[in-house]
Amino acid sequence: MLIGAMTSMHKTAICIAGFGDNASMFEPLARTPLAEACRLELLHLPGFGAGIALRPTTLQALGDHVTAKAAEVGATIVIAHSVASIIASLAARDPASPIDTVISLEGNLTAADAYFSGTAANYPDPESFRSSFMAKLQRKSDPLLARYRTVVAEADALALWQLGCDAKRFSDEAVPGEVLMQARHAAYLYNPANCPPETLDWLERHPLPRTRLDGASHWPTLDQPDQTARAILDALSGT
Repeated sequence: MLIGAMTSMHKTAICIAGFGDNASMFEPLARTPLAEACRLELLHLPGFGAGIALRPTTLQALGDHVTAKAAEVGATIVIAHSVASIIASLAARDPASPIDTVISLEGNLTAADAYFSGTAANYPDPESFRSSFMAKLQRKSDPLLARYRTVVAEADALALWQLGCDAKRFSDEAVPGEVLMQARHAAYLYNPANCPPETLDWLERHPLPRTRLDGASHWPTLDQPDQTARAILDALSGT
């Protein structure tokens, strides 16, 4: 789904959602100045709102998918939420990728950020993981989580489990924030209240450009779209 005028002066940004979510979380950005300045390609990932899931559904496989889509639509930017920040970072470091900019919305910087996805590795099969994960979400009454529960329920169970297991593996073997910083341009948008202490400590020790979204939820495009859009535009102005 494409948002924004098709003019030669516009850059194109692919928007990809985090664990179990789909790109509908970016729809509020259509009503912000960001959509006037940039063509937004809202990309449902395989298994998460789009088509048949990749097999296996790994971070690298999804990164390759994003690279191919970027080449197809002429995108140089990825706006990525949560664990999708790793997917975007892997796509950006592909020498053949046109992607040179990653805007991370509370993306994974440390292993502690895999607090949803990483739990998949504790379960022996997709159905037992999704059942437990849905039950955990059901115990929370936040309306944004209610939307998230609905979307997760529609995700491919095997893709959800495989992606979660791979996110845990990746975070144990590498530091996601360091991979993000390998992109030619990278920026991090976050509300410190949503971040684990390990991630806040990592941010203090690394020169990753960042903008605070005080008061925003973990899904800032939904509850703070204008603030998020301004922060993205500010980050893009330096690229």
